[in-house]
Amino acid sequence: MPQLQDLTATPLPRLAPRPADSHKGDYGRALLVGGSRGMSGAISLAGKAALRGGAGLVTLAMPSTVQVVVAAFEPSYMTRGLADADGRISAAAADEVIELSKSVTAVAIGPGLGRSAALTSLVVRLYREIHRPMVVDADGLFAVAEQADLLEQPGGPRVITPHPGEFARLTGESYEAAQRTEAAAKLALRDPTKKTIVVLKGHRTVVTDGSRASLNQTGNPGMATGGTGDVLTGVITALLCQGLSPFDAARLGVHVHGLAGDLAADELGQVSMIASDLLDYLPKAFRSIS
Repeated sequence: MPQLQDLTATPLPRLAPRPADSHKGDYGRALLVGGSRGMSGAISLAGKAALRGGAGLVTLAMPSTVQVVVAAFEPSYMTRGLADADGRISAAAADEVIELSKSVTAVAIGPGLGRSAALTSLVVRLYREIHRPMVVDADGLFAVAEQADLLEQPGGPRVITPHPGEFARLTGESYEAAQRTEAAAKLALRDPTKKTIVVLKGHRTVVTDGSRASLNQTGNPGMATGGTGDVLTGVITALLCQGLSPFDAARLGVHVHGLAGDLAADELGQVSMIASDLLDYLPKAFRSIS
């Protein structure tokens, strides 16, 4: 593997200032796919994070059986009920999601999606056939790992965000702590199109495209609680919507997400922090880097 360019110490990417005459269409359309009976909160957290991350319009697509529940979490995003199979998105919804993706800027899939052979089939089609930039997390990664060669067949730019357990499932390999960056880069390089960014989550999260890498410097153990990854998915998707490249969106998104966690911990403490607290501190995190 070629020598990685270490960008850890280089300045973070920045969003462009918003012109006075701008409108919601200038900041992109996000489509987030996920949710299932019993896990409606995951896709809702991701959707709210996409709004807080600055996306102009956000639509959540979920099984129709939980649409009312998801809609009740936040009036600022739109919802789309999809064909339902026992409380999960039906594989038959793939064509509808692919059609929806044609009119958006970026897509995310995975939060609260659930796991089944039918959902794996759904994710495989979306991963291969959607051309928009896509963030894949949570149960979306479980489905990707079920299809051994899928990482080699992206339909467009991809940002995959595994935690160490998901990473091991994707690669079938273990790694030493000192080899995290190289292991993540090796996974990114499985994509022959060189359009896959790996975000290996954990203490000092790694962001790499296989040739460049950056270690995040924000975040704390209070963020080790359910739902924080869903928030990260929404933030990165929002940054893609605003024109950042996948690598820059991942790098800035991880930083801002961790900074929101640090700000929350300063006021609330680490023990009692929950994922929705990050949503409350994202505005202050973005203001601090503008």
